[in-house]
Amino acid sequence: MTFKKINLLKPAAFTVLYLLILCGFAYGSSRASTFLPHGNVTKVKNTVIIPTESDVYLGDKIVSFGMSLLGTPYVAAGSSKKGFDCSGFVYFVFNHFKIQVPRSSSEFKNFGKEIPIGSVKKGDILLFMSPTRNVIGHLGIVTNPKGMESDFIHSSSGREMKVVITSLKKLGYTRRFVKAIRVL
Repeated sequence: MTFKKINLLKPAAFTVLYLLILCGFAYGSSRASTFLPHGNVTKVKNTVIIPTESDVYLGDKIVSFGMSLLGTPYVAAGSSKKGFDCSGFVYFVFNHFKIQVPRSSSEFKNFGKEIPIGSVKKGDILLFMSPTRNVIGHLGIVTNPKGMESDFIHSSSGREMKVVITSLKKLGYTRRFVKAIRVL
């Protein structure tokens, strides 16, 4: 091949190389816009919000702090380390992290974002009917999310009379379960 023919091929080679690079970027960016990680992804007005590690970590921190209170006695209207009722326990734990929640269990009826039980995470709150009245009468914080078999920590006024961990599959709680909410 002569020197003159090689000089004629240079612009064509650069053009082809440029088009290949441009197509590669276009293909990559179109794939990136359709790829989303599996799991908890929220879309708000075409904006994708992916939870950060700090969101998950906060749920873990809430559960860990709640677990440090295991065995604290049940005290009607209590909201201190001396003793808790169910809403006083939830209030105390969330307040420790500067998260404002209602002090009374009935005030949780329209509080937070309702989520399907199959989507609960650590730190979400479970609401239950009162065993004696037609109102929200009990709360607990999810410690081990497993849908309708999730475990939760709460201050029980039942025979335990202290902060305990219970499974949602326990019949007394399954029957009274109303909904799960997220406040994080």
